[in-house]
Amino acid sequence: MKKLRTRKHRVVLSRSIGGDFGVTIFMLLLGVVMFFPMYYLIIQSLKPLDELFYFPPRMYVTNPSFENFSDLFNLLNTSWVPFSRYLFNTVFITVCGTFGNLILSSMCAYALSKLPFPGNKFTFQVIQKSLMINSEVAQLMIFVIISKLGMLDSYWAIIVPALATPLGLYLMKQFIDSNVSTEILESARLDGAGEFRTFWSIAMPMVKPAWLTLIIYSFQGLWNTGQNIYIYSEQLKTLNFTINQVLLEGIVRSGASAAATVVMMIVPIVVFVVSQSRIIETMGSSGMKD
Repeated sequence: MKKLRTRKHRVVLSRSIGGDFGVTIFMLLLGVVMFFPMYYLIIQSLKPLDELFYFPPRMYVTNPSFENFSDLFNLLNTSWVPFSRYLFNTVFITVCGTFGNLILSSMCAYALSKLPFPGNKFTFQVIQKSLMINSEVAQLMIFVIISKLGMLDSYWAIIVPALATPLGLYLMKQFIDSNVSTEILESARLDGAGEFRTFWSIAMPMVKPAWLTLIIYSFQGLWNTGQNIYIYSEQLKTLNFTINQVLLEGIVRSGASAAATVVMMIVPIVVFVVSQSRIIETMGSSGMKD
């Protein structure tokens, strides 16, 4: 009988040590390839202007400088709208849209998973099919709806469409199916808990990896919101849109452009690194069935 390999008193895959080594090397190489674009952007943002145009490009910086970052903030401060206003717009839209998406997607997913009603399966099938539709295709219809609701040129023009995303609803529904048993919910109801209390106090803590993943996806999408057809007023525009506008002056802004890219990617990367284990757990459970 083949002896099972153990590590810290836990059974592990019956794979040879050489196989483990090969997988580790492969994952390290894959990690280097994935990290390289971020490394290159950081290096570019630290290069003075004369080093930016070396050919072939150098993968290192000889005289690192933060001049590109200072140039970026000086350019942003030349606008008649303060930099703090653009930052506030981005943070407000991101926080409101992410929180609203989390609450609505969770409640809808809970209803689809644990509250049978006529048309339940058909509704979920429609949601699944909508995952194949590119968001750009729906922009015209969203524009018409936002216009009819009188939300054009307001924060809500960006926040409202972000409140209901098919991907977020799909992930939450699948995770609830796999991790929240009906028996536990029935026990809570027998103890006198209302439906919302059961959802909030019982179901939501059990799907923490899923809603953390949803927060990251929604946060990243809203944080990177750039030019759109719903906002016209300068004082309502986001930081990403403003940075792109400032940097349209040609190659003389190449350093500031690299600095801007680094600034915009720092926050999503930090949020992702903090919660990366939860994302992997959610992806592994989203396709499971009871």
